[in-house]
Amino acid sequence: MSVQETAFQGFSNPVDPSPAELRAWAYQPDSVPLQSMPQDWDLLVSGDRLITTLFELAMDRSCPARRFALHCLYIYAADGIRTKFRAHPKRRLRKLVEQAEQTGDEPMLVWAHNSRVLLARPELFNYHEWCEGGLVRQGRRLG
Repeated sequence: MSVQETAFQGFSNPVDPSPAELRAWAYQPDSVPLQSMPQDWDLLVSGDRLITTLFELAMDRSCPARRFALHCLYIYAADGIRTKFRAHPKRRLRKLVEQAEQTGDEPMLVWAHNSRVLLARPELFNYHEWCEGGLVRQGRRLG
Protein backbone atom coordinates (compact mmCIF):
# COMPACT_ATOMS: atom_id res chain seq x y z
CA MET A 1 0.00 0.00 0.00
CA SER A 2 1.44 3.36 -0.98
CA VAL A 3 1.34 6.56 1.04
CA GLN A 4 -1.30 7.88 -1.34
CA GLU A 5 -3.60 4.95 -0.47
CA THR A 6 -3.07 5.15 3.28
CA ALA A 7 -5.66 7.07 5.27
CA PHE A 8 -4.04 10.07 6.90
CA GLN A 9 -4.38 9.73 10.66
CA GLY A 10 -3.44 13.30 11.57
CA PHE A 11 -0.31 14.88 12.98
CA SER A 12 1.06 13.79 16.34
CA ASN A 13 2.47 17.33 16.61
CA PRO A 14 1.41 19.69 13.81
CA VAL A 15 4.13 22.18 14.73
CA ASP A 16 6.77 19.51 14.09
CA PRO A 17 5.37 16.87 11.72
CA SER A 18 7.41 13.86 10.70
CA PRO A 19 8.33 13.43 7.03
CA ALA A 20 5.90 10.48 6.82
CA GLU A 21 3.06 12.54 8.32
CA LEU A 22 3.72 15.45 5.97
CA ARG A 23 3.84 13.10 2.97
CA ALA A 24 0.59 11.35 3.99
CA TRP A 25 -1.14 14.70 4.55
CA ALA A 26 0.07 16.02 1.17
CA TYR A 27 -1.84 13.30 -0.65
CA GLN A 28 -4.99 13.96 1.42
CA PRO A 29 -4.72 17.68 2.27
CA ASP A 30 -8.46 18.09 2.75
CA SER A 31 -8.24 15.75 5.75
CA VAL A 32 -6.65 18.59 7.76
CA PRO A 33 -7.27 21.93 6.01
CA LEU A 34 -4.43 24.45 5.99
CA GLN A 35 -6.69 26.95 7.74
CA SER A 36 -6.76 24.67 10.80
CA MET A 37 -2.96 24.44 11.02
CA PRO A 38 -0.97 26.56 13.46
CA GLN A 39 -0.28 30.13 12.35
CA ASP A 40 2.64 30.35 9.91
CA TRP A 41 2.68 26.56 9.51
CA ASP A 42 4.33 27.00 6.12
CA LEU A 43 7.25 28.80 7.79
CA LEU A 44 7.47 26.14 10.52
CA VAL A 45 7.76 23.19 8.14
CA SER A 46 10.12 24.88 5.64
CA GLY A 47 13.30 23.83 7.42
CA ASP A 48 16.14 21.41 6.88
CA ARG A 49 14.37 18.45 8.49
CA LEU A 50 11.50 18.38 5.98
CA ILE A 51 13.01 20.01 2.90
CA THR A 52 13.77 16.73 1.14
CA THR A 53 10.18 15.59 1.65
CA LEU A 54 8.85 18.95 0.49
CA PHE A 55 11.08 18.79 -2.58
CA GLU A 56 9.80 15.31 -3.46
CA LEU A 57 6.21 16.49 -3.07
CA ALA A 58 6.86 19.56 -5.22
CA MET A 59 8.40 17.35 -7.91
CA ASP A 60 5.32 15.06 -7.98
CA ARG A 61 2.84 16.44 -10.51
CA SER A 62 0.10 14.25 -9.03
CA CYS A 63 0.50 15.50 -5.44
CA PRO A 64 -2.61 17.46 -4.37
CA ALA A 65 -0.49 19.64 -2.06
CA ARG A 66 2.19 20.26 -4.66
CA ARG A 67 1.66 24.02 -4.70
CA PHE A 68 2.05 24.15 -0.92
CA ALA A 69 5.30 22.16 -1.16
CA LEU A 70 6.59 24.49 -3.89
CA HIS A 71 5.66 27.48 -1.72
CA CYS A 72 7.76 25.95 1.09
CA LEU A 73 10.70 25.59 -1.32
CA TYR A 74 10.51 29.31 -2.03
CA ILE A 75 10.55 30.02 1.71
CA TYR A 76 13.52 27.69 2.22
CA ALA A 77 15.55 29.23 -0.60
CA ALA A 78 14.84 32.80 0.52
CA ASP A 79 15.61 32.00 4.15
CA GLY A 80 18.96 30.48 3.26
CA ILE A 81 19.98 33.22 0.86
CA ARG A 82 18.80 36.11 3.06
CA THR A 83 20.74 34.78 6.07
CA LYS A 84 23.87 34.19 3.96
CA PHE A 85 23.31 30.47 4.62
CA ARG A 86 23.34 30.67 8.40
CA ALA A 87 19.80 29.25 8.39
CA HIS A 88 20.34 26.46 5.83
CA PRO A 89 23.36 24.91 4.12
CA LYS A 90 24.20 26.41 0.74
CA ARG A 91 25.23 22.97 -0.50
CA ARG A 92 21.76 21.54 0.17
CA LEU A 93 20.01 24.37 -1.66
CA ARG A 94 22.44 24.07 -4.57
CA LYS A 95 21.73 20.32 -4.85
CA LEU A 96 17.98 20.88 -4.84
CA VAL A 97 18.25 23.59 -7.50
CA GLU A 98 20.44 21.36 -9.69
CA GLN A 99 18.05 18.43 -9.31
CA ALA A 100 15.08 20.64 -10.22
CA GLU A 101 16.97 21.87 -13.30
CA GLN A 102 17.79 18.32 -14.39
CA THR A 103 14.45 16.56 -13.83
CA GLY A 104 11.84 19.16 -12.93
CA ASP A 105 8.91 20.41 -14.94
CA GLU A 106 8.13 24.08 -15.58
CA PRO A 107 7.13 25.12 -12.02
CA MET A 108 10.28 23.51 -10.65
CA LEU A 109 12.44 25.06 -13.37
CA VAL A 110 10.97 28.47 -12.51
CA TRP A 111 11.74 27.89 -8.80
CA ALA A 112 15.33 26.88 -9.65
CA HIS A 113 15.77 29.91 -11.90
CA ASN A 114 14.33 32.29 -9.31
CA SER A 115 16.53 30.79 -6.59
CA ARG A 116 19.62 31.35 -8.74
CA VAL A 117 18.55 34.94 -9.48
CA LEU A 118 18.03 35.66 -5.78
CA LEU A 119 21.39 34.07 -4.98
CA ALA A 120 23.06 36.43 -7.46
CA ARG A 121 20.97 39.43 -6.44
CA PRO A 122 19.69 39.11 -2.84
CA GLU A 123 18.37 42.67 -2.97
CA LEU A 124 15.52 41.36 -5.15
CA PHE A 125 14.00 39.63 -2.12
CA ASN A 126 10.38 40.57 -1.59
CA TYR A 127 8.61 38.98 1.38
CA HIS A 128 5.22 38.78 -0.33
CA GLU A 129 6.67 37.05 -3.39
CA TRP A 130 8.98 34.60 -1.61
CA CYS A 131 7.26 33.90 1.72
CA GLU A 132 3.59 34.59 1.10
CA GLY A 133 3.25 32.65 -2.15
CA GLY A 134 3.36 35.43 -4.72
CA LEU A 135 5.85 33.72 -7.01
CA VAL A 136 4.04 30.39 -6.75
CA ARG A 137 0.69 31.94 -7.69
CA GLN A 138 2.18 33.99 -10.54
CA GLY A 139 4.60 31.34 -11.81
CA ARG A 140 6.84 34.09 -13.13
CA ARG A 141 10.57 34.15 -13.65
CA LEU A 142 12.56 36.92 -12.07
CA GLY A 143 14.63 38.99 -14.48
